[in-house]
Amino acid sequence: MNILLLVPILAPLTAALLAALLGWRMLTASATVLAALSVLVSACAIGLNVGSAAHLGVGRLLRADALSVTMLIVIGTVGTLATWASIGYINTELTQGHTNRKGANLYGVLVPIFLAAMALAVLANNIGVMWVAIEATTVATAFLVGHRRTRPALEATWKYVVICSVGIALAFLGTVLLYFASLHAGASSESALDIDVLLRYGAQLDPAVTRLAAGLLLLGYGAKAGLVPFHTWLADAHSQSPAPVSALMSGVLLSVAFSALLRVKSVVDVALGTGFLRTGLLIAGLLTLLVAASLLVVQRDFKRMLAYSSMENMGLVAVAAAAGTELALAALLLHVLAHGIGKALVFLAAGQLQAAHGSTAIGDVTGVLARSRLVGTSFAVGLVVLLGLPPFAMFASELSISRALAGAHLEWALGLALLLMVIAFAALVRNGARMLLGSPDPGSPSISIPRSVAGALVTGVILSFALGLTAGPFTQLFHTAATQLGAAR
Repeated sequence: MNILLLVPILAPLTAALLAALLGWRMLTASATVLAALSVLVSACAIGLNVGSAAHLGVGRLLRADALSVTMLIVIGTVGTLATWASIGYINTELTQGHTNRKGANLYGVLVPIFLAAMALAVLANNIGVMWVAIEATTVATAFLVGHRRTRPALEATWKYVVICSVGIALAFLGTVLLYFASLHAGASSESALDIDVLLRYGAQLDPAVTRLAAGLLLLGYGAKAGLVPFHTWLADAHSQSPAPVSALMSGVLLSVAFSALLRVKSVVDVALGTGFLRTGLLIAGLLTLLVAASLLVVQRDFKRMLAYSSMENMGLVAVAAAAGTELALAALLLHVLAHGIGKALVFLAAGQLQAAHGSTAIGDVTGVLARSRLVGTSFAVGLVVLLGLPPFAMFASELSISRALAGAHLEWALGLALLLMVIAFAALVRNGARMLLGSPDPGSPSISIPRSVAGALVTGVILSFALGLTAGPFTQLFHTAATQLGAAR
């Protein structure tokens, strides 16, 4: 059974090797879809067994607990939708001359490498290996952000690389300090960064060194998760990336980076108590909500609008993590899964709108529901998911996060977060209504939908409704993850 832990990493790497050898074609694109699906299937198989033990492992390299399984489900689900849609997206790009065969081949290699790196990040048993995997996602996605090689895309790529490299450098320094503290607490040099070892020696870690390490790790991984103050790369990168890559970055990568913070938090809480990172997460989360809500109000670009929506949701996730209770962490994980599916829907639909209009300006897109029922319905459903309205799962997650914040005596943070979320809600409704409702402007172009994109959109809508109507199969998994992360009751 433990060998299953290798599948989420090896399957995408195999697809990447196939794409490197054969180039972009239906066979290699389909192999990438199957690799993403294998991540989801293996996650479900691991999840059936992970509840009977603290975690499953392959030597000292990999481990899978309930948090790993949850994140693999997110990676597998959104990855399957995005890679499926990539078939039609890249074929259309080739047909219209927006990319060449070399660019398509590179895309076909980098996307599965991106999936493998994220899978390794959530399965790593060692904080250092986790850092390497997060850094690998930066390398892979840098070339994907600049896929079209336009001036704005290249500018977004450099901005993404520079800012995230600063964040990753800070995370590296934090990792080194944590290693130093672990060594001086009595851990061996070979295992000083292993998660179980850090938890075992947590109470003996030097408080001063651990505080500095925790602050650096919060800033470093927070940059990758789109949290203030290193958030400025997010809107540019997500708006310039190919639509399926935007779906992966927004729906999965941000959450994977935040899962690294949750790993760190479980160790820091043992060493310093819950107060230190609670304060940092509250400050970062609420500032991120403030910046996202402010920018959503003045936004005129629909892909940037969706990127700032991701910032808003990651800010809420950070506030939930600050509460640190079992209910808060379980609701956080439900929120991450629902957000991933919803964000995949809106970005994939947005990609078709961009292709049809040659623009991402909100003012250029009108009457989408009247012009394309599938794209319009998919965008509308995804938007309603992100707005946190019933019957979708983010309604339940946001309600549970609110209860958890009140239960943790953080009513002031809850009130401020709700105010900022109402502002973001109003901005998303206003812009979404402009795009979806009413009659299309005269001369509006037709919206074509490749079959693979249509299949991904329909599947995403079905999954959004299914998760909203019953999260039952995941409830125990989320609560187990919260308990294993050391949640307070």
